[in-house]
Amino acid sequence: MLRRLLRNPLAAAGGLIVLALFAAAAGAPWLAPYDPSDFDAAYVLDGPSVRHLLGTDGLGRDVLSRMLFGARVSLMVGFVSVGIASLVGVTLGAVAGYFRGVVDTVLMRFVDVMLTFPTFFLILAVIAYLDASIWNIMLVIGLTSWMGVCRLVRAEVLSLRERDFLVAAEALGMKPSRVILRHALPNAMAPVFVAGILGVAGAILVESALSFLGIGVQPPQPSWGNILTEGKSTLGVAWWLSVCPGLAILITVLGYNLLGEGLRDVLDPRLRAR
Repeated sequence: MLRRLLRNPLAAAGGLIVLALFAAAAGAPWLAPYDPSDFDAAYVLDGPSVRHLLGTDGLGRDVLSRMLFGARVSLMVGFVSVGIASLVGVTLGAVAGYFRGVVDTVLMRFVDVMLTFPTFFLILAVIAYLDASIWNIMLVIGLTSWMGVCRLVRAEVLSLRERDFLVAAEALGMKPSRVILRHALPNAMAPVFVAGILGVAGAILVESALSFLGIGVQPPQPSWGNILTEGKSTLGVAWWLSVCPGLAILITVLGYNLLGEGLRDVLDPRLRAR
């Protein structure tokens, strides 16, 4: 599988971007030249230079240091929120696909109701009533983005429901929970894994948008979104405050999308057979 993935140049490029992001986030305390909260009044809105490679913001804080620590926030939000969405979606999708009938109808109508709400505006409404902490943001993003995973798992379990190995497991008297956990879900998780990788990119975009609007991660904790907010009012004199986090978000989302598409090609046997 790894060889097939590496033979896809776009997927390999996406994997390198993701690995570089992980390395930057893990090594932020050692790679950052300054503390992200340190002020330097002598270098307020100072452009990129040898002293400050990506310049400084309106308070004299080093942008490179804040970008590196902001990568940690983006990764944590992406993976935790996708983990929450996957847990809810996989559970409800597996139950709906396995039991079918009334259970399937009720759960799928609930999914349809949730899909009628514009996700981003639903997140805005919930965050407006909650404390804008990073934990609330991750929870809200996760609980408003599970519907696609649920429908995906339901479809996979429905296709597996009449397979011989599931029928044999039921004939042996296994409990439904054991059949689902031991036989149905392991054979339905490949597309969920791909959807999760793509979902990380979406969660990073949502967090950046919330922080840009001022209701996401709050200063002084750095995130790419609130660095963009600082650059909004100084775009004419401090272009680096908008360009640097904007490029970071663009490259990160592109990397996850390329990796997710590459994994889809590798894990889908119909595509491998071509």
